[in-house]
Amino acid sequence: MLKGKKILLGLSGSIAAYKIPILVRLLKKSGAEVKVIMTPSAVQFVAPLTLSTLSKNEVLCELSDNNSWSNHVMLGRWADLMLIAPLSCNSLAKMANGLCDNLLMAVYLSATTPVVVAPAMDEDMWEHFSTKENIKKIESFGNFIIPVENGELASGLVGPGRMAEPNHILGWLENYFSNANEFVGKKVVITAGPTHEAIDPVRFIGNHSTGKMGIAIAAEFIKRGADVTLICGPISQSIPAKAKLIKVTSASEMLEECMKVFVDADIAIMSAAVADYTMEFPEKNKIKKKEDSMSLSLKKTQDILKSLGAIKKKNQILVGFALETNDEKDNALLKLKDKNADLIVLNSMNDEGAGFGFDTNKISIFDKHKKEYFFERKSKGDVAIDIINTILKFSNA
Repeated sequence: MLKGKKILLGLSGSIAAYKIPILVRLLKKSGAEVKVIMTPSAVQFVAPLTLSTLSKNEVLCELSDNNSWSNHVMLGRWADLMLIAPLSCNSLAKMANGLCDNLLMAVYLSATTPVVVAPAMDEDMWEHFSTKENIKKIESFGNFIIPVENGELASGLVGPGRMAEPNHILGWLENYFSNANEFVGKKVVITAGPTHEAIDPVRFIGNHSTGKMGIAIAAEFIKRGADVTLICGPISQSIPAKAKLIKVTSASEMLEECMKVFVDADIAIMSAAVADYTMEFPEKNKIKKKEDSMSLSLKKTQDILKSLGAIKKKNQILVGFALETNDEKDNALLKLKDKNADLIVLNSMNDEGAGFGFDTNKISIFDKHKKEYFFERKSKGDVAIDIINTILKFSNA
């Protein structure tokens, strides 16, 4: 998969740099051409001579060595992919804020190639709020994140923050290049997040959806070359940079935007948690607290999935979601048939680590040909891969 691919490998200062000679050997054995850039602090952890010997290319550390200038612009254009591994907490912060005080950051900021990072840091640093925000920020720029692993850390602690093992990084890259063009030319519509139905100007009916699952699906489709339109309710999550974002608030607004773009879509995935009911007559002014109790007059919202299923063409694939608390499979299969969807993704509130707000999910998928696909609990990024791979199997059946 990597034969002939040009990989620009950047190292920042982390003890995990000791694994990089192994990674370079694996990349070379896979047929990739490798060039290496190091930050000044990375040199303290692994010798440039080792990496230049293994990569068969000069290792660059400085913008200038007094005899020549390292052309950071051309380096970022030379590669098919730029990989920063290990990515330290310090370099992550620089990426998130556009700081440029070394060659690696200069190349990153001028790179036109896809960028993927493999973070490495201690557990407490990884769990810090600022680190989480910086990860979200660089992901929103369109960068890809290879998840950290759990294991023994340099501090002696055991937990998350350990850089992915070299063979796992290699596998990620192989998967990236093998899938990179699967959906080129395909238009994908995804809904994500909740809807808010106004009670009055300051109150609304809503739910706990964060949009994480829909955003993960969008990111994976983009990675595979699709043209993605993401229709989002009110969320605070970062959006993939290459997604066309349409912001909505209510179920009626989401329906209106879906109807506009679905006609040209090849695939539509309705992962948003749309409110089932809305106010029959929303108040124009704030309701004052006067009585001991209050009744609200609600009416059903128009069913978006069913509306799209009614106009779906033979060459379109429509995917729905079912979040259930009881009779999960029966309810999901009923929804699949009633909405004229092609696949339904079921998750249960009874499964640990599934549902709203979690970074993980556990799903089952059913298609209209009565095939069933079951998956274990995984990160939502990995769940997105399972969903898209199942869509591929369905479309090729």
